[in-house]
Amino acid sequence: MPYYSSLHKTGKRKGDRIIRKQKYQKRLKERDDLSGEHTVGDAGQILLACLFAAVWISDTFFLKYTTILNTSIPLGLRIPFGAIVLIVSGYLSRKGLSIVFGEERGTPHVIRKGVFHCVRHPIYLSEILLYCGLLLLSISLAGFVVLLMAIVFLHYISRFEERILLARFGEEYRKYMQEMPMWIPRLRKR
Repeated sequence: MPYYSSLHKTGKRKGDRIIRKQKYQKRLKERDDLSGEHTVGDAGQILLACLFAAVWISDTFFLKYTTILNTSIPLGLRIPFGAIVLIVSGYLSRKGLSIVFGEERGTPHVIRKGVFHCVRHPIYLSEILLYCGLLLLSISLAGFVVLLMAIVFLHYISRFEERILLARFGEEYRKYMQEMPMWIPRLRKR
């Protein structure tokens, strides 16, 4: 009996998680303060992340075909810089996602606070920095090629989303675009 009971509880917990996830996704779709994204944005990001992970891991730990630069740049330099870039990536991602999805805004408006006060696309920038941080830990030229593909893809979907935001917010978003850089944060205000 205890074995059956634990299976039942495990299945129930999994079912509860699926139901909570479906309710959360439904709430996000019903939120008027979210403007939408490219239809293949999430799938493309997942595909590129898996491709990057497969290429970087296989080249770094097994094949070692394009990791020649690792012998030129000491590990004592790569690890601290890679760790810093990964920490910045995590910070941008966490703060950006919590601002966009964690706070429900009564009146839809252009988000200018937090990390959105430094750069227009902090969440996509965090993804690029994640790849860069891993590449600093182990320099893989094959992984770098996938990084370039990811940058092109993220730039494409960010431009698409900016057209949606321009259509929705008009001059308010156009002004934000003029004041805020797309990818590289300004160190000082104009």
